[in-house]
Amino acid sequence: MAAKLNLAVLISGRGSNMQALIEACKADDFPARVALVLSNRPDAGGLQIAQDAGIQTASVDHKAYDSKAAFEGALQDVLSSHEIDLICLAGFMRLLSADFIGRWPDQIINIHPSLLPAYKGLDTHARAIADGAVEAGCTVHVVIPEMDAGPVILQKKVPVLAGDTPDALAARVLAQEHAAYPEAVRAIGDGRIRLVDGSVKILEE
Repeated sequence: MAAKLNLAVLISGRGSNMQALIEACKADDFPARVALVLSNRPDAGGLQIAQDAGIQTASVDHKAYDSKAAFEGALQDVLSSHEIDLICLAGFMRLLSADFIGRWPDQIINIHPSLLPAYKGLDTHARAIADGAVEAGCTVHVVIPEMDAGPVILQKKVPVLAGDTPDALAARVLAQEHAAYPEAVRAIGDGRIRLVDGSVKILEE
């Protein structure tokens, strides 16, 4: 088996998608390992979860820096001290600059709780319900400087049901997120999906 991808998972909270990746990486045939969990919040619940799983953790508190550039420089210092192949954003609530993204070309992915390009940003489920959408879902995509606009790696869909609330819809979508993120990372690690020059290339199995 080829060497496993070293993942850095960036979180701001409890990190349920981080947990899904940790669980997936326990399989012997999974082509990646979580090498680092990094948070911009020292009190993020996901840090303890990662530590309990024996994973290295670090925090870089954005409030401790007087500029975005200084904060991202500190993030870069931590990431550079590990041999990271792929950065997975998992509820990381800071927008990354073009300069930072440029240091990691085709090496940052994110999961978003909508079927992009629909409902970029926040409050995706409430907006979908208000619009009368018949389906919702999640998207794993490449991160580019424009928010939630990078090339799509994969999507999973759920129906929007009559009488749905944002919380009910969010719960169904979250279950699909927990399946989609490991599936995308596996496809990248197996070489079935390659991120090249900001685009997604799907190769035949």
